[in-house]
Amino acid sequence: MALAAATRPTFYFIGVTTGQSSIMKVFPKWADYLGLGDVEIRGIDLVPHDTARNYRATVAFLKTDPLSLGALITTHKLDLFAACRDMFDQIDPHAELMAETSCLSKRGGKLICHAKDPISSGLALDGFLPPGHFAETGAEVLSMGAGGSTIALTWHLMQARRGADRPSRIVVTNRSRPRLNHIRAIHEKIGSGIDCHYLLAPAPQDNDRVMEGLKPGSLVINATGLGKDAPGSPLTFDGAFPRRGIAWDLNYRGDLVFLNQAEAQRQSKSLQIEDGWTYFIHGWTQVIAEVFDIEIPTSGPRFNDLGRIAAEATGRA
Repeated sequence: MALAAATRPTFYFIGVTTGQSSIMKVFPKWADYLGLGDVEIRGIDLVPHDTARNYRATVAFLKTDPLSLGALITTHKLDLFAACRDMFDQIDPHAELMAETSCLSKRGGKLICHAKDPISSGLALDGFLPPGHFAETGAEVLSMGAGGSTIALTWHLMQARRGADRPSRIVVTNRSRPRLNHIRAIHEKIGSGIDCHYLLAPAPQDNDRVMEGLKPGSLVINATGLGKDAPGSPLTFDGAFPRRGIAWDLNYRGDLVFLNQAEAQRQSKSLQIEDGWTYFIHGWTQVIAEVFDIEIPTSGPRFNDLGRIAAEATGRA
């Protein structure tokens, strides 16, 4: 891989279609607001499940290039970690448990691997879940896609500190078996006591059937990347959402078919529908805070300012 040396302090976005992300418009505005100085953002596009050689070349570049400060990683969280684990000088406890990385930073010449999703996904999730939702409804969770995002958000929902406000059952579906085996092993380490199921779902109709068996009030999550990294949805338009359920698409850009499917049933099923915008804000601000070694609040006036700036920069306001 040919990666050009940075000529000024540079922050990287490792993804699939990075040029289409709102962060390319948002980051310069945030950098001004946060006082980060003369910095830039660059995208590094890799294909999903890329080669170990490409992942290692990317990490080697980041590790050795003096003005390359760190990176946020999407889509490749598990694969990059597996290919490059021996290249990290430090691995944080979340990354160690989940065998993934969403953030690379540097301190004192050392390359540090972090998993920030447990924090950012939890902040986003708790931001829209009604207080005491699972305790009051006995609702379940269906997360379609067994990658890093599902690992992180299920970890958050499994925490004992939530008391009775945890799902009565968690179902994870995926198109291939290895990812399901991986998340099952992590859940077994956590030992939450929640009833968990790991189902192979190679076709959207398979997810339809799983969703139709959910209890009222259940949370249905599109964590597949479909609608952003690739077109489509993990469901068909015939899939029936649970009554009074919550539909959450981790995407905020793309064709967003999953959200259209939920919207078609909003009134008939009394659905609450959420996209991935707040998840996007928390995900990026957590990583920026780590890479640039600054404090960024997770709520309050300053956090609201960052949300407003992002919305204005992308025309979402």
